Amino acid sequence: MSELKGSARKYLRGLAHSLRPVVQIGKDGLTDAVVGSLEDALSTQELIKVQFVGSRESKDEIIAAVEERTGSTCVGRIGHMAILYREHPDQDRRRIVLPR
Repeated sequence: MSELKGSARKYLRGLAHSLRPVVQIGKDGLTDAVVGSLEDALSTQELIKVQFVGSRESKDEIIAAVEERTGSTCVGRIGHMAILYREHPDQDRRRIVLPR
């Protein structure tokens, strides 16, 4: 997936406004089970919210690790929530069409 432009990020944040968190990353951090849950959620929904427990520094590290391990992109973060996006590889199954 190519780098997202600012307008695409803004569009995705708008879509995510009404979403509820589907994965919670707790005090144990990024475990294999959490990565599996993230993979499943991104495969079916493309755009998800993730809730964090921990300090700001650890959130930055965890988000970077999530992006690397899942191939997703963080399009926004507010407080204890992050919004992740990963385009579905099958064009026929994509739910989100990004603006040009």
